[in-house]
Amino acid sequence: MAPARLLDPVALLDTAIGRSGLPGATAIARRGKRLGIGTVRDLLFHLPRRYDDLREMRTLGELRWLPDGEVVSARVRVADLRVEASFRRRVQRTIARLEDGTGSVDATWFGRRFIERRLKVDDPIVVSGKVRHFGRNLTLDNPEFQPDDGSALLHAGRIVPFYRLTAGVAVASLRRAVRAALDASAAAYPEYLPDAAREASHLVSIRTALEEAHYPTTFSGRDEALRRLAFDELLALQLGMVGRRRARGGEHGRAVEVTPSDDEAIRAAIVASLRRRVGRDVVLTPDQATAVDAIRDDLAQPVPMLRLLQGDVGSGKTAVAAWALAAVALAGRQGALLAPTDLLARQHQVTVADLLGPLGIEVELLTGSMKAADAGRTRELLAGGVARVVVGTHALISESVRFADLGLAVVDEQHRFGVEQRSALEAKAGGGVPHVLLMTATPIPRTLGQVLYADLDVTDLRTPPEGRVAIRTGIRRTTDLDGTWQRVRDEATRGGRTFVVVPLIVAAAEGDDADADGTLDLMDPDDEAAVATSAVAAEAEAVRLAELLAPLRVGLVHGRLKPADRDAEMRRFRDGELDVLVGTTVVEVGVDIPEATMMIVEGADRFGLAQLHQLRGRVGRGTAESFCVLVSDTTDETAIARLHAVRDTRDGFELAEKDWELRREGNVLGLVQSGLPELRVASLQREGHRELAVLARAAAEALLDPEGRLLPGHAALEAETTRGWLRSVARAEPGSGA
Repeated sequence: MAPARLLDPVALLDTAIGRSGLPGATAIARRGKRLGIGTVRDLLFHLPRRYDDLREMRTLGELRWLPDGEVVSARVRVADLRVEASFRRRVQRTIARLEDGTGSVDATWFGRRFIERRLKVDDPIVVSGKVRHFGRNLTLDNPEFQPDDGSALLHAGRIVPFYRLTAGVAVASLRRAVRAALDASAAAYPEYLPDAAREASHLVSIRTALEEAHYPTTFSGRDEALRRLAFDELLALQLGMVGRRRARGGEHGRAVEVTPSDDEAIRAAIVASLRRRVGRDVVLTPDQATAVDAIRDDLAQPVPMLRLLQGDVGSGKTAVAAWALAAVALAGRQGALLAPTDLLARQHQVTVADLLGPLGIEVELLTGSMKAADAGRTRELLAGGVARVVVGTHALISESVRFADLGLAVVDEQHRFGVEQRSALEAKAGGGVPHVLLMTATPIPRTLGQVLYADLDVTDLRTPPEGRVAIRTGIRRTTDLDGTWQRVRDEATRGGRTFVVVPLIVAAAEGDDADADGTLDLMDPDDEAAVATSAVAAEAEAVRLAELLAPLRVGLVHGRLKPADRDAEMRRFRDGELDVLVGTTVVEVGVDIPEATMMIVEGADRFGLAQLHQLRGRVGRGTAESFCVLVSDTTDETAIARLHAVRDTRDGFELAEKDWELRREGNVLGLVQSGLPELRVASLQREGHRELAVLARAAAEALLDPEGRLLPGHAALEAETTRGWLRSVARAEPGSGA
């Protein structure tokens, strides 16, 4: 392929970084996957995570009168350059003596030997950094600099961008590559927003937005740029949701009529099963009864149901789903429940079979770990219409699975599945579109839900079933756990079991370039290296606890284990072959072990409120008193407030609202947990962005036809939402979305 300078600017956008000819392209191509950078377009939308104001130009003679720590920029000459040992762990430091005719100052870089290769005596440079006073001497610590040769200022003397990095990609190299990409292609970037939408929301052009987002001339210009990009994300989100809702409204399914006698029989069977399990009288909660009524009404319509059932831990979602599956089965059609893991699928199969057993409805199982003969038998029963209800994992959406008449698809922990995966299951209905019931145990705050649930009908289960065991929650420091470990031993003697959860460890990679303040960027917590580091930490903790708690039997699960091995270890814990299970957050959702009475969360301040509440919900599922211990040594006030919120609140909906209040800007609810696309710019915690979301919804309504397709004349917008930077948001992909 031709070098970047010979490529058409528009064609360059989709060119692989390694073939682009941009400065530093080789290193970025080798390491860019971790940053989500594969093409020049990806590079343009790898937006800064912060900006430093380095515009104030001073003479060196003025620095003596400035306060310690003030950031300044200056045009200087390198008068001397030397490398010497420092006092900090034998780290060498590079010292440059800088002059400008009015004075002099020492610039010092610690552990950055490449500085001496970039500077030479007599070089004119522009330098920016914090002034430090040491008696009569002045220094600039770890300043940014670049040659003063008339080229565009990138690293100093301006508003300077700082980016998320990874090992092998330095911030200076990334800035140069972004500048070159902007010069080569940004001016030709196709404007994909219709004029009417831009004018209604007072938005700058995409070309201006890209330039000002990376290299703003003013902070107000930067804010306008980010406002435009935030609107684009919210528009893509609304186009996807409004489009799916309209498309579904035009689809034809088949109504499932539930007779009063069948309705009564199903409810009676479920209640009878629940009574057997808990050993006392129970009834459906008011919220469960309301949910069943809503689903019954949805099933009776020819327009396929698309309803989200969000309920707190232990609120009875499975019983409601079982009612829906039974209603479809008694009507002569088939129902499928899709679960994210093998263990959870097997657990659901047992539970649903128990609930529906009195009705004579058998519940089949299909997972990837089943023996070929057993899986083949289930597929034959489904294809022949003999099996009325099946529970399974991703194996249900494989090409080899055929349904005779799929009438209902239930998706548990719906945020684990993307729209395309759910669509693959729906497509197996054959002659029509099945009804769909989505379930989640991670409630969404009301404010967020009003904006983001444009394509769903939502039902809340807020009332916990009567008799649910209360879980005592406490906060402990790592030095105050002797009593906790003794409680673990005591619980084991009574047949109780304990979870110990370690946090995901995210460590700075060796070789990362330092920011101006000397800190290092951290790897993405979804990075394989972070998962590996966390697995090592979990293994070390399992070894430590095996010694500390001997002769208790300690098991281990983490994200590096094969799914089959992980599920096997979970089954050992469930079956009583282990007393303690150490792991990462793979135990977060869906595990139902009545004998589990203790949950210990180490590094609890590193988890979101929703995660902590989900982890706590893994205990207290039997009849014995249960405990949750949040272990943390943090002194951060916000983190402490979040831990206290979990300790003092058992209502998942209330915690979701509290999480909304306490989360820092830009970290919106741990979106992957919530099943929402990961927004790079838009933050619905900002009132201005919530207003943008309303404008984006109106724009989406105007841009789509009654079938949910973009109206003619918007090819550029369609390209951007299907192949451009907005594709993951528009498609609600897991990871980048859900």
